[in-house]
Amino acid sequence: MNIFVAGSLWVAGAACVGGLIAYLVRRVGREDEGRPGNNDAAGQVFTIVGGLHAVLVAFVLISLYDEVSTVSQTAQTEADSLVAASWAADALPESTSDRVHRLAAAYARTVEEQEWPRLADGGEIPATGATQLDQMRRAVAEAPADGDWQLDRKTEASNQLWSVYQARQQRLSHSGAGGVGAVVWFALILGSLITALLLPNLFGGTRPAAHVIIVSTLAGTITLLLFAIHQLQNPFSGGVSVPPEAFTSALARLA
Repeated sequence: MNIFVAGSLWVAGAACVGGLIAYLVRRVGREDEGRPGNNDAAGQVFTIVGGLHAVLVAFVLISLYDEVSTVSQTAQTEADSLVAASWAADALPESTSDRVHRLAAAYARTVEEQEWPRLADGGEIPATGATQLDQMRRAVAEAPADGDWQLDRKTEASNQLWSVYQARQQRLSHSGAGGVGAVVWFALILGSLITALLLPNLFGGTRPAAHVIIVSTLAGTITLLLFAIHQLQNPFSGGVSVPPEAFTSALARLA
């Protein structure tokens, strides 16, 4: 299902539920419940609880968005360093440069075709990529260097492969990280119910129709934020998933 359709259905469903509850509270509740005299006390509680909930939601959203941006930058760094290592190895003996070039292209294909789907579904990452990276490292380390230029290129290739390794470890650390933990989800959901349904129905003074609109709008808005958090949990899947475009571009440059 399209992410925008799914989000709209969640928001519409929450708004309908919130509006129905608000209608039943005014319809079934006693006449003296929700009277304007409650507004001062309920308003103070709503300000505190709503403020705390807003801070929690904002913190989680910003953290997840930053994680998606970090994963995208890390993948680009890994792919760029892979290409740079292959280019640096071109100055080494032909047997070494050909081997490094083949392994670099194979590594990029492995990340794109084998590792990325596992990152998206949280499956086990195959050891193929790590093996290919280690083979490149050993090929560069064992290559003879004749003169300062080749020695400099050999050092550069080794440094770039180290950058690939570091970026790879950072990328894999985000695989199956769990996104938002169970305790945080409990706080988000319970806080949303209190903020969107419980406290607003303690207010009085508005007409029933206006009250229903206010509660349903608040419920829909909070559900929209929760839906965004759910989509941002895994940077390799969901509505804002990071594609393996960096390694597709790397393959084109290594071709």
